[in-house]
This record gives sequence, structure tokens and C-alpha cells, in this order.
Amino acid sequence: MRSDDLGDVRGVVLDLDGTVYAGESVIPGAPAVVDTLRSAGFGVRFATNTTRLSRQALVERLRRLGIDVEAEDLITAPVAAAAWLRARRIGTVALYVADAGRADFDEFRLDERTPGAVVVGDLGAAWTFALLNLAFRQLLAGAELLAIQRNRYWKTQDGLTLDAGPFVAALEYAAGKQAVTVGKPSAAFFEAAARSLSLPASQVLMVGDDVVSDVEGAMAAGLRGALVRTGKFRPADLDRKTAPDAVIDSIAELPRLLLAER
Repeated sequence: MRSDDLGDVRGVVLDLDGTVYAGESVIPGAPAVVDTLRSAGFGVRFATNTTRLSRQALVERLRRLGIDVEAEDLITAPVAAAAWLRARRIGTVALYVADAGRADFDEFRLDERTPGAVVVGDLGAAWTFALLNLAFRQLLAGAELLAIQRNRYWKTQDGLTLDAGPFVAALEYAAGKQAVTVGKPSAAFFEAAARSLSLPASQVLMVGDDVVSDVEGAMAAGLRGALVRTGKFRPADLDRKTAPDAVIDSIAELPRLLLAER
């Protein structure tokens, strides 16, 4: 474990998959960590890029895993995407997300012919040439390209697996159109997380297993960043130019890291 000075941290934002849980299993110690941080006066939020589950489904999963949470405690990329569409009065969308993640977009009308926006999340093995080509043609017809997230890969039971980012990049290249990214690592996403804690960004620590989307993204937005050696972590993550404020074996070390700084 290494850390820079984290003594002024007052709020913590926790990534979910790979940090709080792995698949259907909680990371050992995670529920106790959340309780300890809250008891010590830290604000706690949870942040995720997943498009495979709605925010309410995530609340239910966390509760099953022993973590007390309300919907307002979760900062999710799909909810941020819906807010972006709403703010721009885009009412029709083509959704490229898993069926379980569609609930957060119920207010929008699905349109495969002339959507106002092509919304890309993680479809996993459901991606086909035909689907990519359909999205490409929708973009050529004038649709906006909205990336719920653009993670490069994530860890499944089978190992590291392509996430949404490579498909977003393919559509950008083919259509000659730059995607708007609303999830991690966009600055707006992390700023919203800090705002939900009523804290300046510099007093908020983002904890995650993705050195790019979680740690570097947060630090670029003015937050502090801690990298955990669980989930998708690889030793090569430590060789990047931007060093995390802390590197810990798992979320279980977080109280010792933060409380020792007080």
C-alpha cells in the first residue's frame, strides 16, 4: 500500500464491479468498509459504468450483498446518459445496451429508422456485424453518438473481455463522428459524484480497479484516485505516467488508509 497525503478526504466514491463485488460475489470486507467509513463521517457514493443492470437492480444487488444503499447513493452512467438526452430534448433513440439495462431509458421512444441519438453501452456477445452496420447507418443519417461509457475491457468469469469502448471507437471511425461520453472517465461524471456529496472535488477519493476510467479520469477532474488490485487490475497498470494517490490490495484496506491519515 502506498499513498500520498489523503488527510483532507471527506468523501469516497466506490466503483462497483471489480471493487465492491466481482460478478455475484462481494469483495471480502466490502460491507464492513462501507459501514466503517460512514460511521467515521465520510460521505459514500457508488459509481458505475455498467449498462447491464438498471440503477434499481443495482440497489437490489448491493442490498443482497449486505450493503445498505439507496438509489440516490448510486451515480450511474445510464442515468447520466438519460439526463443528457433529456437536457437536449432528444426524444427518440436507438439503444445498444443489454435488455436488463433498458429500464433507465423508458421515457424515450425507440426508433431504428431515424433516431435522434445512437446510445451505445455494453452488448457483449450480442454485438454482430448487422447491429454495428445499423448503428453506422443511423449515424450517417444524422443521429448523435452517445457513449454511455467507453471502457476498453472488463473482467468476466472467462477472463478479460471487450467492453463498450472498442465498439464506440469503431463507430466513430466509420461515421467520422465524435461520441459524447457521459460515464467514466468524463469529467462531468466525476463532478456530479462530488456534487452529490456536497464536497469540493479535491476532498473526494475515487476508488476503482480501472486505472484509466476510474483513477486517471477522477484525478483529471480534480478528485483523488485510489487503485485496487482486484477486478481487472494488472501489474502493468502501475507503469502509467499518472500515479494514483494510493494503491491498495483491496477495498478492505480503505479504512486503514483513510483513518490513518486523520
